[in-house]
Amino acid sequence: MKRYPRDMSGYGPTPPAAHWPGGAKIAVQLVLNYEEGGENNVLHGDAASEAFLSEIVGAAAWPGQRHWNMESMYEYGARAGFWRLHRMLKDLPITVYGVATALARAPEQVAAMKSAGWEIASHGLKWIEYKDASPEDEAADMAEAIRLHSEVVGTPPRGWYTGRCSEHTVRLAAETGQFAYVADSYADDVPYWMEFEARDQLIVPYTLDANDMRFATAQGFNAGDQFFNYLKDSFDTLYAEGGRMMSVGLHCRLIGRPGRAAALQRFIEYAQSHEGVWFATREAIADHWAQTHPHKRQLRPSSLSREDFTAAYGGVFEHSAWVAERAHRLELGPMHDTATGLHNALCRAFRSASTDMRLGVLTAHPDLAGKLAAAKRLTAESTAEQASAGLDALTDDERARFTALNDAYVEKHGFPFIIAVRDHSKASILAAFEKRISDDHDTEFAEACRQVERIAEFRLRDLLPR
Repeated sequence: MKRYPRDMSGYGPTPPAAHWPGGAKIAVQLVLNYEEGGENNVLHGDAASEAFLSEIVGAAAWPGQRHWNMESMYEYGARAGFWRLHRMLKDLPITVYGVATALARAPEQVAAMKSAGWEIASHGLKWIEYKDASPEDEAADMAEAIRLHSEVVGTPPRGWYTGRCSEHTVRLAAETGQFAYVADSYADDVPYWMEFEARDQLIVPYTLDANDMRFATAQGFNAGDQFFNYLKDSFDTLYAEGGRMMSVGLHCRLIGRPGRAAALQRFIEYAQSHEGVWFATREAIADHWAQTHPHKRQLRPSSLSREDFTAAYGGVFEHSAWVAERAHRLELGPMHDTATGLHNALCRAFRSASTDMRLGVLTAHPDLAGKLAAAKRLTAESTAEQASAGLDALTDDERARFTALNDAYVEKHGFPFIIAVRDHSKASILAAFEKRISDDHDTEFAEACRQVERIAEFRLRDLLPR
């Protein structure tokens, strides 16, 4: 089977109502990344110095050497930047992404975080890159991060964010069973669930755009007013939409610089000037979402075997199981686990078939209000559909008219008149019948195929969400 693991649909056009506490229109979430003392450094047993997220333009790792300038910039974050931000933010609910080895080297800062009531989530064991790490080595570092974090902070972390992660990170974090949320995603404006075997893991997505790291990246922020304006525009859009979460990413050595800290203060004051703003930790958001939107597992068509898939959806196109069999061979994924997504896959299989095969689908459909209906030999789906338009309760004159039209239509076009009756009343069906019977064969064949697809869409909406 061709299966694509990424979910490109998510909540679709209408995210669920967040129901933030107090009827808030937006949840604002400030993250303070504490990485200073956990970065790459030969003193930490690493092969080279750090080269990421500093004031040094084009910094490169120095193999086997300490990089004094780089080290001192990280030290600024711990020695000065943290305390400036602590004074500014101590009365707000903040989430700290704490690198475990950095926290172990910051007893005063940890005490200040705890005294302010901040959530201290785990930012991994070290502030290093995991893209090339084996799953076993990454899992071992994750376990050690949890152990060291618990030892230093006094309680185990309930949130996880690696940041410089691998394709295995979220699964490995979920498999620990440790975390109320994992933040290694930038895929949405609200939390969402992922399934890993028997584990349902809540994802509270993070941000790299509303993030002070762009002061240290190409095409980033050059001045505090750029950062403030970007945060303001983000806030205004999400506030107007309602029910969204706004994450703001901060770093002690970046936003902690005096020329930038003022922009953060202005944004906080701007957000606080609005009604219905919930400042919250990520832990609080996760707990609220889990209670308000607990995960409910559902049948996922893309995960079914060919036999089960065909048994479930082989009748969506009338008496034409081959459509489902062909669709099952496509590159299906989570985006095909909804009515809209699966309908697209089935229609692709139908549309790519030969004219004769599609004609076979058309001829598999029964006449409207015809002999099979009278004999109660329609499929359950067709029976319900025809009844929904009142075709099971015709007068003698109406039945005679349908019979005459059916006979004339089949004689001319070679297949029954097909219409998605759920879109119509009895009167509008008759009107369409009388209009379409005069169409040329090619026009009517194309229209009949569109109607078959429309019928399939209605049937799938009875079986699957959205």
